[in-house]
Amino acid sequence: MAGGRRAAGLALGWGCCLLLCCAAASRMEVSMPAVVEVEIGDTARIECNFYIPENDSYTYINWFYIDGNNQVRLCHIIGSKVVEDNTDYKGRLSVGEDKALSISKVTVQDARTFVCQVEAGSHGAGENRSELRVYKVPETPEIVANSGGISVHSTDIPQIAQCVSRNSFPFSNITWYKNGKQLQQQEKMVKIMDTLTRESSGLYTVSSTLFARVTREDRNSLYHCTVHYWLRGHRRTMESRPVNVTVFYPAQHVKLQVMPSSMLVKEGDNVKLVCEADGNPAPVFSFYKRDLGDWQDVSSLADANSGVLYLRDVTKNSSGLYRCQTLDLDDMGQLEQDVELVVNYIEEVRVKMEPSSPLKEGDSVRLSCDANSPVALDYQWRDDKGKKVAEGNQLFLSNLTFETSRNFSCKVIAPSVPGLEQSKQVAVAVQGKPRIVAISSPLYVRQDEVVNLTCKAIAFPKPSVHWNVNGTAHEYIENQHIASNLTVRVNHDLLRAGAMCRVSNALGVSEKHIQLLDQKTPESKGVIIVAIIVCILVVAVLGSVIYFLHKKGKIPCGRAGKQDITKPEARKDKIVVEVKSDKLSEEAGLLQGANGEKRPAADQSEKYIDLRN
Repeated sequence: MAGGRRAAGLALGWGCCLLLCCAAASRMEVSMPAVVEVEIGDTARIECNFYIPENDSYTYINWFYIDGNNQVRLCHIIGSKVVEDNTDYKGRLSVGEDKALSISKVTVQDARTFVCQVEAGSHGAGENRSELRVYKVPETPEIVANSGGISVHSTDIPQIAQCVSRNSFPFSNITWYKNGKQLQQQEKMVKIMDTLTRESSGLYTVSSTLFARVTREDRNSLYHCTVHYWLRGHRRTMESRPVNVTVFYPAQHVKLQVMPSSMLVKEGDNVKLVCEADGNPAPVFSFYKRDLGDWQDVSSLADANSGVLYLRDVTKNSSGLYRCQTLDLDDMGQLEQDVELVVNYIEEVRVKMEPSSPLKEGDSVRLSCDANSPVALDYQWRDDKGKKVAEGNQLFLSNLTFETSRNFSCKVIAPSVPGLEQSKQVAVAVQGKPRIVAISSPLYVRQDEVVNLTCKAIAFPKPSVHWNVNGTAHEYIENQHIASNLTVRVNHDLLRAGAMCRVSNALGVSEKHIQLLDQKTPESKGVIIVAIIVCILVVAVLGSVIYFLHKKGKIPCGRAGKQDITKPEARKDKIVVEVKSDKLSEEAGLLQGANGEKRPAADQSEKYIDLRN
């Protein structure tokens, strides 16, 4: 029985569904999208799809928009003909082959509901509607931070920044973030004020101002705002750039340091004592130096705004304890810090010479060097040309000569303080009678010729130079050397007797003779040179003849036939060529070197040329 009732119920249900489907299939239907979104300025396309039973055609189609409680017709479509009504949309409408309505250059006023109405004769009429939503993506939000700075002691909640989003539709929302974390309204701590403005274009401008209390840690905080808007059913966001605000807070710590490092400061340096405090703005700085138990104000040497004390060309008296004191003008709090300045120096460089009595050639001497300094010192000895000759604080010189006489310097160096050094010079003077070290003798001259006679000596104390002939003398002194040049005209007596150079000081006298030799005229030298050249040519020709006769067999040459042809008493088969000078004096003048020196006597004797093969 129950099974029969269930079967009857199912049959009745299927019958109802079939009747409803048949009824729906027998009615005309119009379908449209519920919402159409388009950006301002673009073209909106609203579709209208309809079903007419039995595939009949429509009689007409009307497009309307809703204005309050009224429907305003936009256009009337019969067949393929479109008749546009006289509305504000005229000139911006078009209907496609699928009867969809297109509206170009959409504005904010186009955000309304549109109706598509279809009439199909006996099948009646049907309609449906779509909501056209227009939107405008807002511009990137602009953020402006408080430029005046914010004190942590502010009694009111200070303004942090302002954020503005322009030209959006519909209006957007703004949220605030600090270091990436969203800020919420909080009594006496965070306050956000928003302002909405509709422009003449119909677009919206949203402005939001953030007020918040700050702490010392907020000096590095970053704030930004985010604009939120809806687009095609989705929530979108757009962020501003991050900004930082200046936070004023009192100093908690102060640091005073020497620049460069106090361990490297030396006399003559320029030193800065830099005082730094961790407050903002920087406090007022004052500087003091402890002197005989009291603190002396030296702020006149400082830049109070930057906290730098300048000490120029420091000396060892600049050493001592310095203090930096800060004053915060906001809460009148004070902080202070001390630092010790050590100025490294080298002073009282002393050089001792033992023995200190006058030194003579052959003596020995010991030089000792010493100096005062708070740091370890190294010693170097250098000669008067700057060349290092020894290390250590002592220099020993033995077997002294005039050449040893010079200035030596002791260079004192502080290795731990680059650039710290001092020098002290000492003169090592070796005394003795003069010693003539150079003289222009012998000197080849001609009668009535003007010549320079030179005499150079070394001595200490300074010697005097005298000549036994009259002339113009010029003296030159370098260290212990003295040179005298005498300009004279050669006469018969000078050529015969020569000249005498006499050098003397309190310890003795030295003198030397300058020999003058008569030099022949260039014409006589030329004759001798021509004669020698002719002799050489004759010898060359004669040698060639002998070589030719030997090759022809006229002159036998063998082990038994080898003869010494250098002897004057040669036989007929030996040939001796003798070259002699006619005058010894002329030859001596000819063979003199280009620099005026005579050749050795061996070069002026008879010459024999061996012509053996």
